Order: sequence, then C-alpha cells, then structure tokens
Amino acid sequence: MAFDFDAAVAAPFRMQPGLRRLLPGATHLSPLTPGSRHQREKLAVLTAWPDLALRQVDGFDASPALKAVCAQAAHEHPTHWQWDGRRATAPGLGVAVDGETVLHLGQGAFGLGDELSRCLRGLPPAWRLTGLLQLAFAEDLAVLEGTTGTLPWLAVALPSFWAPGEKVGQHFAEAHAPVADNTLLLKAADSLVATVTAGERWERFVWTVTPHPRLHAHPLHVDPRRWSITGPASSLDPAVQAWFRTERQTFLPVPGTRQAVFTIRIDAQPLGEAAARPERARALHEALATMSPAVLGYRGLEPVRDVLLAWLDRRAAAPV
Repeated sequence: MAFDFDAAVAAPFRMQPGLRRLLPGATHLSPLTPGSRHQREKLAVLTAWPDLALRQVDGFDASPALKAVCAQAAHEHPTHWQWDGRRATAPGLGVAVDGETVLHLGQGAFGLGDELSRCLRGLPPAWRLTGLLQLAFAEDLAVLEGTTGTLPWLAVALPSFWAPGEKVGQHFAEAHAPVADNTLLLKAADSLVATVTAGERWERFVWTVTPHPRLHAHPLHVDPRRWSITGPASSLDPAVQAWFRTERQTFLPVPGTRQAVFTIRIDAQPLGEAAARPERARALHEALATMSPAVLGYRGLEPVRDVLLAWLDRRAAAPV
C-alpha cells in the first residue's frame, strides 16, 4: 500500500494538514494492471455514472494540468504510459487517446477485450484523456487553483463519502468545512494552498474505519446508516466486517501556473489485516480512543467505538 501507516496513525488524533515533502524518487502515480480492483471499480463508474466523477467549472481550461500529469506519468512509469504532447498510450492496457480520438490497440485487454476503449468512447471527447489516466492509474485527480484557492476541476471516481459535484468550484476551505474538528485544517487552508501551489511536491495521509468494502463510496451508493448491524453492536466482528480505508494524497505542481494537481489514492483492506501486528493494533486503538465525539459522529464510528476499541485491545495484547 502507498499509505504510510506509521506517519499517519498517531495519538492524540487531530484533524490537521499533515503535509510532508516528497522524498527524491517518490512517485505521484500508481500503475494499474488490466482487471485490477481499482481499474474495475473505476471502469464501472466511468461507464455507468461518469457525471458523478468528472466535473469542472464552466470555461476552465484543464489542459496545462493534464499535460503535467501526462508528462509526470511518462517520467515515472515509461513502460506503462507514453506521451508525446498529444497522444497518450497505455501499452499494457491496449488503449491510446490521440487528441480526442480513442484507439483500441488490441493488446493487454481483459474480459471481452474492448471494455476500456468502449468506456472511453462513451465519454465526452474533452474527457477521454482524463478517462485514460483514470483507468491507467490508481489515483483520482483534482486541480487546485492557487490564485483563488478553489477546486475548478475534478476527476474522482472513488470518492470517500462525498460528492464531487458538490465540491467542484468550492474554495479548498469550503470543501473541508463539513469535516469535524476542522479548526486546524481551516486555519491552515490558505497557507496550505499557497504552499502546495508554489512549485514543490508534497504528500499527506488520511484514514478511517468503515463497514464499506468498496473503493467507490459516493453518497448515492453508500448505505447512509453506515453500520448495518443486526442485533447489538457487540455482534460486530471487526476482523471481517470493518475495513481500514486510507488515502494518500499528493500535490503535483503545474509548470507555468499557480496550480497543483491533487492526486488521491484510495485503498481499503480488512481491519483484521491492517491490525495484524500488535503494534499497529495498539496505534489504532490509541488513535481511535482519542477521537473527539464530533469526529466519531462525522465518521459514523459512535455506535461501534467501544467494540472496536475492545477488539483492538485484544489484538494489541496478542503474542506475535
């Protein structure tokens, strides 16, 4: 996983920016193999509900940001992504986008063999290059405009319980306003925007525990009750019914602009796997134990907090 557990899971738990510079050689993007979990879920979203994922402010020109991502992808993963300034090719996936034209290369496909190209041809022409990036890499993408602090463009197929259509065009602080205990995050919003759009590369990490196993967690497709437990909360088996959901976010500067491309990689694994080591179970226990009531409520953890803490405590005490 791209998520840095030791850096992200800390006590006392606080909602804060948590930025750190990318180390030399660290990558922004994670290539997907044909038929991988991320690719299957993204393919389903972009085929059935592209309007839920692909949103932009009217008149916004995303081409500088897209070119920056394409160039970075070719630099980081030259055998997986090729870019000549107009044509993007994903050789292992058997698909290319030349301008707005989708080319099926017939190699590396899965299923019936043309799922990816059919999906891309079904998108509005201006979104086809973005669609190929979505299917070639695990990360979702957003543009952060440094001069206004807004998010004018989003390509987010795997959101974490929020709707891209509601966030597009908002100020970075406004987009995070619903987050519980967000005082530190909101106070730092303007500074954070200025920092990540100034030309350096940054990353941060976010995590939660959820009953939702899928990567795609748009509010329209998630049970609003979150924890649908039949019987008392004590009947919950965290080892199989709880998932450790993580995000690695990076900020890629866009040359010649005050923009940064905000990348979001979602992962989800059974909590039993995430807390398999006693020291990690203890770290999660301490972080969860120090979450405020507001954070617990925002994340839907109130009804299962005590059960999770008791289970993590047993895991932390288990012999290696």
